[in-house]
Amino acid sequence: MGKLTAISVKAAQANPGTYQDGDGLFLKVDKRGGASWNVRVQKDGKRRDIGLGSAKLVTLAEARAMAAQARKAIHIDGRDILAERRAEKSAAVNFRQAAETYHSENKGSWKSEAYERQWISSLERHAFPKFGDKPTNDIVAADIIAALAVVWQAKPETGRRVRHRICQVLNYAHAKGWRLNEAPSTSGSLKAGNGLPKQVKEREHRLAMPYKSIPAFMERLRAKPSFGRLALEMTILTAVRSQEVRLAAWDEFDLEEGLWTVPAVHMKRGKAHIVPLSTAALSVLRRAAAFRLAGTDIVFPGNGGAAMSDMTLLKVLRDADEPFHVHGFRSSFTDWAADKTNFTNEVVDAAKAHKTPDATEAAYRRTTHLEKRRDLMEAWGAYCADRNNGKVVPFPGKVASL
Repeated sequence: MGKLTAISVKAAQANPGTYQDGDGLFLKVDKRGGASWNVRVQKDGKRRDIGLGSAKLVTLAEARAMAAQARKAIHIDGRDILAERRAEKSAAVNFRQAAETYHSENKGSWKSEAYERQWISSLERHAFPKFGDKPTNDIVAADIIAALAVVWQAKPETGRRVRHRICQVLNYAHAKGWRLNEAPSTSGSLKAGNGLPKQVKEREHRLAMPYKSIPAFMERLRAKPSFGRLALEMTILTAVRSQEVRLAAWDEFDLEEGLWTVPAVHMKRGKAHIVPLSTAALSVLRRAAAFRLAGTDIVFPGNGGAAMSDMTLLKVLRDADEPFHVHGFRSSFTDWAADKTNFTNEVVDAAKAHKTPDATEAAYRRTTHLEKRRDLMEAWGAYCADRNNGKVVPFPGKVASL
């Protein structure tokens, strides 16, 4: 017979502690007043505590009966009760529910609203049709490989992103107790060349215009002004990504200080970036101000005053019979800095808002090399602005008058 009685159980619930009944059954009372039944069993040298429910709902007699059933299931039937319970819990949440919950819980932490929408829409397009209604615990590598089959070769970058997001959701489900195991490893069965085929379409290198050709090309750009040409000129002179120029608004510019603060939501890494404006870049802003459209704060607007598309800048290049890519001008800038200046790689990388590859170095580096970048961008602007001697005519008048 056990040590506890119905009266002693009731009294124990007012005093935190552990109360043994015998044969592994015990009552545990916490400081907040919670009281639960547990049975401790040992098999194969491992000790496990199995919860039997709240003492406010389960009587002493019921707890003893449940403890006996648990011991029989483990020692006689060879069952793993805890694993069975986890499986039952995980079967209740499917992949779609897990993904939507993860997406909702991380609301506000996405680097932009556009990225937030794109994150879930990629799963809606590629994952949900295949296993959205499947319990998270039942999803294996073969399911993920099947879902990626169409996009993996056709759009390699998209395929890798979808794979990463699926694994994010499965690891989240594992942490929540909805899945028994973590996601299949992207260095194992989900690695290209293992379960997934090797991607034959790797990232293409964006063809870059040789920096020696840029001054003459800039002269051609200035010959026939348009917002598209001005935007491309600004992209070249500031060495930023085209998106940052296309989305640029007038209130981002401090024309007195000659600085452009690109907001975090426009940046690839989600961190604000300060761009020193050279004399040549300020000249572009002056010309853009002369064409400024009413009703929009976009510096280089497209149709209807909205931000222009990336294809607009590419079209400027194609209309000029140039085979190069817009993004390639960042490489042109890098090559010029390496060949024609003494600026360090750190300053050049900071100018392009590149992430420091070494995590330890990044943790200790606090400077953005702003003053050195002023000199670097002024030199680059001077080089680009004049095909003969690399000099620019000083910007007339007060910049703030823009």
